[in-house]
Amino acid sequence: MSQFRISTDKHELDVELVHRFLSTQAYWSRGIPRATVERAIAGSLCFGGYVDGVGQVAFARVISDFATFGYLADVFVLPEHRGNGHSKRMVEAVLAHPRLQGLRRFMLATSDAHGLYAQYGFAAPARPQSLMEVQTPDLYLTASTT
Repeated sequence: MSQFRISTDKHELDVELVHRFLSTQAYWSRGIPRATVERAIAGSLCFGGYVDGVGQVAFARVISDFATFGYLADVFVLPEHRGNGHSKRMVEAVLAHPRLQGLRRFMLATSDAHGLYAQYGFAAPARPQSLMEVQTPDLYLTASTT
């Protein structure tokens, strides 16, 4: 059985793979430019998931001040590697990371993985009326066609 390893070393990331997935397969970031992915990686605590003999098969990143707030973003496992517990291991690694302990609020947005994140304490906001956002749906698709 292949070993699954998680690393926060950005030098190990296969940025081409991350960009390809986010720009073509992820519903939340279709069309995202590679330069934007590179800036996002540079400004985040990133987690790469690797299978021995295969390479990178999973990714997640956290945007945080490392004191009070964290936002989990861009979590994925390549389709051909799903069903092996990799997503659970990734979320566990994120939540156990020493720099992410003691945060007052840890958030994420998902359209299809509520069951996964609920296992780790994520829930709908207790006071949704207190949250606001500026959202630009399909930003990358719109920008690339103009």
